[in-house]
Amino acid sequence: MRHTDPRVWRNWAGTAAATPARWCRPRSEAEIAAAVKDAAAAGLPVRALGRGHSFTAAAATAGVALDLSGWTGITAADTRTGLVTARSGTMLRALGAELGGLGLAMANLGDIDVQTLAGALSTGTHGTGARLGGLATQVEALELVLADGSVVTCSASSRPDLFAAARVGLGALGVITAVTLRCVPSFTLLADERPMPVDEVLEQFDTLAETNDHFEFYWFPYGRKALVKRNNRLSPDGSASAPGALPGWRRYWEFEVMENAAFGTLCRAGRAAPRLIPALNRFSSAALSSRSYTDVSHRVFVTPRRVRFAESEYAVPRESLVHVIAELRRAVPRLPDPVMFPVEVRVAAADDIWLSTAYGRPSAYVAVHQYTGLPYRDYFDRFEAIVAEVAGRPHWGKLHSLDAGRLRPLYPRFDDFRRVRAEADPEGRFGNAYLTRVFGSTHDL
Repeated sequence: MRHTDPRVWRNWAGTAAATPARWCRPRSEAEIAAAVKDAAAAGLPVRALGRGHSFTAAAATAGVALDLSGWTGITAADTRTGLVTARSGTMLRALGAELGGLGLAMANLGDIDVQTLAGALSTGTHGTGARLGGLATQVEALELVLADGSVVTCSASSRPDLFAAARVGLGALGVITAVTLRCVPSFTLLADERPMPVDEVLEQFDTLAETNDHFEFYWFPYGRKALVKRNNRLSPDGSASAPGALPGWRRYWEFEVMENAAFGTLCRAGRAAPRLIPALNRFSSAALSSRSYTDVSHRVFVTPRRVRFAESEYAVPRESLVHVIAELRRAVPRLPDPVMFPVEVRVAAADDIWLSTAYGRPSAYVAVHQYTGLPYRDYFDRFEAIVAEVAGRPHWGKLHSLDAGRLRPLYPRFDDFRRVRAEADPEGRFGNAYLTRVFGSTHDL
């Protein structure tokens, strides 16, 4: 299980890298616990690796890297209650397929499904839906290996503080080994995607959020149109007038050719000649097309992402969304470097998870992106300044500059989280530089 390996770990976006002293690929909970104990004996920190889809260095370590790609699969499922337990290294894509075979589904998902279950939960991954929370709100119980190698279970009724902290905990409390989810019966979504003038989208924002099960939009910063996505659940008996699933050829054309290959070509052209980016961006906005189709939920929620980018995302109070977008629209034309990628906007219900970006307030999520290799710092800094005016909270797995001093007033239970962390991991065994920046040291309490 344990070996020394000079391989460099890199994340998907190329924005973080590290060289672990050891790589471990455990295949059992006992091996995970043994790896943590061995690291403690050697005085090394430990980080569990997901699939590298965090844009930050949240998973980076110079100590022991736990590769959980061999620790996967559903271990228990009750189709009557919907309670399903899965190993933490299970990729969301595989989980969706396995759940579908059981007649079950997750109530909501994000638009990328290549993350591990534990990695997605730990960084606060979310989908969209004004009446739905992030992925962590679907968790009923967690199993963790703590810093002393002990294995514990936590839930709302057993070690509730640990549960409240660990559901979105960046792996700072221990290594999540298993997750029990409350799933729902499989369902079909009617997807409707069409361009709308961005001014019209903003005027109707609250109505669109409230009248659709899942609503989001993409706005190209130099264009006048946004791509509005509305996904609504069909009753089990369906609808005779509902369109069917996209034919295989069209799905390939829409998602692989147009949204990835063709858009990637435009991005490369913009990187080679940045002065063309505003025109290319307007062209992308003007070329948006409409489509309606039905499919099982996990196939509708997810969109293939082959074109690489850097991303920053903040959760803001939902009532402030129109103001934030208006400020961003004013800011983008004044930036020293043009922006190639669209801005994505989603919504979520308030929840009670201590470090959830939607803690205590209905939220809108604004995500800004820049194509890989193009300058993004001025853009992301200006975005941060705008959302700071409305107490924006950064996505834990996406690029931001905030530290513990600036994060603490944004989260009413921030000090509670730090207390639980200090109790669960008093020596900072699961720490790294990113966690020290956002939470401070475990010795600071």
